[in-house]
Amino acid sequence: MELSRRTFTALAGTAALGLALAGSGGAATGTHGPRDVPTGPPPPPPSADGKRHHIGHDRYSLLVDGRRLVLWSGEMHPFRLPSPSLWRDVLQKLRAGGCNAVSVPVPWNHHSPAPGQYDFTGVRDLDLFLTTAAEERLYVILRPGPYLGSADLDAGGFPGWLTATGGRARTTDPEYLRHVDAWLSAVNRIAVRHLFTAGGGTVLLYQFEDGIEVLADDPAGRAYLTHLYDKARADRIDVPLFHADGRFGDLGTGRQAPRVLAGAAGGAADPWGGAASGGKGYAEVRRAYDAARERRDHLASLADGVTVHNVRVAFGGTSWGWLPSPGVYTSYDHGAAIDEGRRPTPKLAALQQLGHLLRTVPDLARLDPAREVRAEDDRLRVRHLANPDTGAQVYVLHNDSGEPVESMLPGTGVDVPVTVGARDAKLLATGLALGRRRLAYTTAQPMLNTTVGRQDIALFTGRSGETAQVALDCDTEPLTYRLDDEPGWSYDRGRLNVVVPLGVGGLSRVLLVGGDSETPMVLLFADDATALRLWPYETPSGPVLVYGPALLRSVTLRGSTAHLVGDLVGETGLEVWAPRGITAVTWNGRPVRTRVSRAGSLLMEGLLPGAPEVRLPALEGWRRRAENPESEAGFDDSAWPAAGLASSHSTTPVPGGGPVLFADDHGFHYGDVWYRGRFADTRGVTSVSLSYSTGTQGLLMAWLDGRPLGAHRMPAPDEDTARRGTWTATASFDVPEEWRERGPHVLSVLVRPMQHDGDERAKNTHKAARGLVSARFGGASRDVEWRIRGAAAPDRVRGPLNNGGLYGEREGWHLPGFDDREWPGAEFPREERRQGVTWYRTDFRLDVDADVDASVGLTIDDDPERAYRVQIFLNGWNMGQYINDVGPQHTFVLPNGILRTQGTNTLALAVLSDGTTPSGPRDVRLTLLGAALGGVPVEAVDSPGR
Repeated sequence: MELSRRTFTALAGTAALGLALAGSGGAATGTHGPRDVPTGPPPPPPSADGKRHHIGHDRYSLLVDGRRLVLWSGEMHPFRLPSPSLWRDVLQKLRAGGCNAVSVPVPWNHHSPAPGQYDFTGVRDLDLFLTTAAEERLYVILRPGPYLGSADLDAGGFPGWLTATGGRARTTDPEYLRHVDAWLSAVNRIAVRHLFTAGGGTVLLYQFEDGIEVLADDPAGRAYLTHLYDKARADRIDVPLFHADGRFGDLGTGRQAPRVLAGAAGGAADPWGGAASGGKGYAEVRRAYDAARERRDHLASLADGVTVHNVRVAFGGTSWGWLPSPGVYTSYDHGAAIDEGRRPTPKLAALQQLGHLLRTVPDLARLDPAREVRAEDDRLRVRHLANPDTGAQVYVLHNDSGEPVESMLPGTGVDVPVTVGARDAKLLATGLALGRRRLAYTTAQPMLNTTVGRQDIALFTGRSGETAQVALDCDTEPLTYRLDDEPGWSYDRGRLNVVVPLGVGGLSRVLLVGGDSETPMVLLFADDATALRLWPYETPSGPVLVYGPALLRSVTLRGSTAHLVGDLVGETGLEVWAPRGITAVTWNGRPVRTRVSRAGSLLMEGLLPGAPEVRLPALEGWRRRAENPESEAGFDDSAWPAAGLASSHSTTPVPGGGPVLFADDHGFHYGDVWYRGRFADTRGVTSVSLSYSTGTQGLLMAWLDGRPLGAHRMPAPDEDTARRGTWTATASFDVPEEWRERGPHVLSVLVRPMQHDGDERAKNTHKAARGLVSARFGGASRDVEWRIRGAAAPDRVRGPLNNGGLYGEREGWHLPGFDDREWPGAEFPREERRQGVTWYRTDFRLDVDADVDASVGLTIDDDPERAYRVQIFLNGWNMGQYINDVGPQHTFVLPNGILRTQGTNTLALAVLSDGTTPSGPRDVRLTLLGAALGGVPVEAVDSPGR
């Protein structure tokens, strides 16, 4: 799955074609743009400043207002975090983690419940997201599709109703383009207010389509992409446009453009059953896509000349409701740098270190391949690059072996051996300007080069246990002060050598005074864990550097005080390097007593407290009620739509003679679908065969006159079938002889269709049927009159993807405020065997301190031999699906805002069991995923009840 959905960009994402900029804010570029922009400081962090801005380019990088910009973007999916106030939390973590941009896909299905209807309110408020991104000073790469297949969405992001329309998707078919143009008009009306060119926001780039199946080199593909390009320009989108394969603009002007990697893998999707993770879930994916792998991939891209770089994804989130593609389960943690519970993970170090390096060392924005360099140990591969303006030399070292490699690098000027960890990578530099001094060489990767107040600061990082060596060219020996126990130094013949073991004692500091510069310099050394407690921040008055807390969210300078806002997990000290005139510090609004250290920082006296203990209640007081009255012979289905269609737009052929039973053709696109077929009698009928089509892990259950015939389910995917989006099968059930009676009779069928296939091959595969396809009777033929029922009208707040067609959903059993007082009490585990649906409800109250950000999940555990699945509803929001005997997911994140951390919550479980085993569940409990003292203010998400 990963190869087709993300790593296509390794093949095509570095295409370098023309970038056409048009409109009032854009400046002509390429052969008409500036011929030579020298290396210099990057543009300041962006904001919605109301000013005109010009976006240009050359073959090295983007040019923003005439300055070189390396775009270092992390992707997040706000639709996978249905709590708008938490979007700011993730955006702040991305910025603190080194990103200067965020990529945001906008899924059509999330916003469009029906043709011509578009909802951008509540959890779908795109305007709010773009405003928040600008407030957090992040550029935005906007991705409105219309196809977003790589985001692992139902139908690749196409709305369910599109499956029941004519026209071939991802082509110039007029019917398809009519719907596409309406969708893009709705998105672009919002986007145009946030374009960086006009100063209304920070939207810097606009990507159309996803995947490389629509090829710009193919005439048909070119025509389609040209239409999308022209549509965006007609809607006054004047920022650079590009296709997912990295091709900019008008697809072939021959102009030089920077290299683009639109989807650098920040993890991987895990399918049902966990074929990618060995059944261990995203914890195993994160181990496979660890910080070392991230460094290898990101540094390889830099060496390839990529300066527009997007990590997909940096925060994955939750595929709540019926949002995900058929292949993946509810969690979309993705093994990302920020986990599903919004907690930074150790692998954030790779993103953070390189991001801040690219932001503060302008030499890296303009690099050319340089002469070949070979390490003495050939297990170490070396990529040599050079800046033509400054003469700085950059070496990207890759070690693909399974053990650390120590080697000399002849011809580089690095006079000592360099160590690269097993399956890891490292960036080294020589000849680099560090403030007013010059770096001769380093064996540790630079992370930061800045000037704060009256001194220069350079930060170097590496793996714990390595020894960092930094050599500075100094014609005159500076006064050198070791401010911590670990560093050692020597001066010999114009060169200052500093040696520091990393990971011993936290941050190591060395102060240089005098020598070749009157400006003091502080050299800082940190291993990965320590670096994740170092936070640079840009203010209008200059840079600030903070050491100690788990996260720095913002810095505001007022008068002589630096007001810091951030998160604490454990007890920690605080150290602040701030601009001149700053003599006092507050932390989250409270004054902090500090003194001036020898390193020129404000050093806290004492420690900041860690997060307090968070206690979660046991889930008790359960009530239960069995449903599926639709299976009973006497159920009144007269209001259900009749299956009277003779033809379909589906790619699945309609069986000869019909009728069309496909759910989408009857307007039921998400969740469970019921069928009731009436026929004259069962005499001579020996069996019933039901053909059905679903996504991965689809399920069918059947009853005859209220008596269970049995159930059938699609098999759990393995490595060979994990990418299959559509599954078809025929379920055959024997009809006992004693049931073969004169009529009338009712055949009731419940199908869980799961989700629609994507259209990655551009062959309309999203239109494959979902639901029942046909019914046949063994021993005798019967004419059947079918009626169909799926989900009710979309919830006005939760949207079309929240609910399916279970009776309890249609009657509001999942909603807060539903009166369940007449339901009998229930205890877990359950031992009954029953084919059908049983609901369980309880309320629980949380009382988490207002200044604590607690991430809470719901955990379900049981004997894996028990065959049942659970739809989880929190305060009416469908937070996902648990399949006990398939997995691998057992814990479901309950996002704050939907979860009332100070108040009462309603939890409802819809348990669907095939009757072959006890229907569970056994253990249902709340789980604390993490807690921090701090966070962002969280607003309650509207959760209407009965």
